[in-house]
Amino acid sequence: MTVVSRRAFGIAAGGTLLAGCASTGADARAAAIAELGSTGTLRVAINLGNPILASRGPSGEPQGVSVDLAREAARRLRLPIELVAFNSAGNVVEAVKARQVDLAFVAIDPVRAADTDYTAPYVIIEGAYLVRDESPLRRNDEVDRAGTRIVVGRGSAYDLYLTRAIKSAALVRVPTSPEVTNQFIAQNLEVAAGVRQQLEADAKRLNGSDASAPGLRMLPGRFMVIEQAMGVPKGRTAAQGWLSSYIEEMKASGFVAAALKRHGIEGASVAPARAGS
Repeated sequence: MTVVSRRAFGIAAGGTLLAGCASTGADARAAAIAELGSTGTLRVAINLGNPILASRGPSGEPQGVSVDLAREAARRLRLPIELVAFNSAGNVVEAVKARQVDLAFVAIDPVRAADTDYTAPYVIIEGAYLVRDESPLRRNDEVDRAGTRIVVGRGSAYDLYLTRAIKSAALVRVPTSPEVTNQFIAQNLEVAAGVRQQLEADAKRLNGSDASAPGLRMLPGRFMVIEQAMGVPKGRTAAQGWLSSYIEEMKASGFVAAALKRHGIEGASVAPARAGS
């Protein structure tokens, strides 16, 4: 083969490879659209019970890093989007299980994996404990003892984790995570467990409310690391595959970090790139 013909062959082969890659990307996107948009709309579960992920904006519309990621995914898939708001992670998980939504933003947990397929995490947050000032508890490893009652949001990542980890203390479950601190006070319980930022905000609110309010403090450190990911109903492998590539791009490009900053979220970090990405 002459130099010219070898060069021509190389160009042709390279063109074929690029065409194949483009075709593969288009095919993956088309398969994801078929699974995520089977109703004609991308139905996205937004958990308003986790202030790191989402909250209500001035007009009442959901806002936050999860909302930004959902809207960008819908734009790329060219699907109309419906944001379905929930007040607790437990309700989000039930909606995924019942296939009432096509996409959700939830913490990775082995119990949930029975009904949900995840991407790699996009944000990492901390689970922490809140106690009264006069509490004898000073460290996280002192919480799991007989006579200690820990209040958690039912079905939350903290509930699932503590159900496995706690041996001696008792768990008191309330319907949603935003109710944890109020019930902790109302029922005179020993410990409140939840997202660090939510508990810190609650402590600040209650400590400054009036002189008769009980003083509250956070225990130092964390009792768990929570990996927040995108999830789809079990078996939607094409959707999971496309979203997995999407979320890695959103982390690497700075999209996730910018969204956290834009919404004023502190104490949460962008998850590292998935191995092999």
